[in-house]
Amino acid sequence: MISTTEFRNGAKVEISGEPFVIIEFQHVKPGKGGAFVRTRLKSLKSGNVLERTYRSGETLEEPDIDEKEMQFLYAQGREYHFMDTSTYEQLAFDQDQLGESRDFLKENMLVKILIYNGKPLTVEVPTFVALKIVRTDPGVRGDTASGGTKPAVLETGATIKVPLYLEEGNVIKVDTRTRAYVERA
Repeated sequence: MISTTEFRNGAKVEISGEPFVIIEFQHVKPGKGGAFVRTRLKSLKSGNVLERTYRSGETLEEPDIDEKEMQFLYAQGREYHFMDTSTYEQLAFDQDQLGESRDFLKENMLVKILIYNGKPLTVEVPTFVALKIVRTDPGVRGDTASGGTKPAVLETGATIKVPLYLEEGNVIKVDTRTRAYVERA
């Protein structure tokens, strides 16, 4: 059981037999009446987002979720293959199951696979990854009308905005949650 006082971003809860992750929450103490917690929850199965309000002190079930560290091997068509480094067991995920996290998968990268009731649910990539820029336009000095950024294609195929001074071949650190450039690696 998890109480509303223990809510934090990324915490996992179970609602009506389905696992959810807390995207954001806010404790509210109105001048009149009892305190409550507003939450935004994302389903780990379907990806749907719910907004729910709970009274302070209310408890929710914790889902039976195991985390397994696995290595990304390769992508073939629409399937992405992962291997457990201790048992050498392999799993395949469809690209729809991976969502946007597939844009940051690099061969031999270690990821966390969430397993719910014995079935693989989703893949969690590391929060920060170092990737090489394979294609970007040259930065033109004085061209800051667009905020000083330009699009860049990374080695995994993802396109993100980067500062004008970066060039092809630079290795950069990217935040996978926001798809934002962080720094040079």
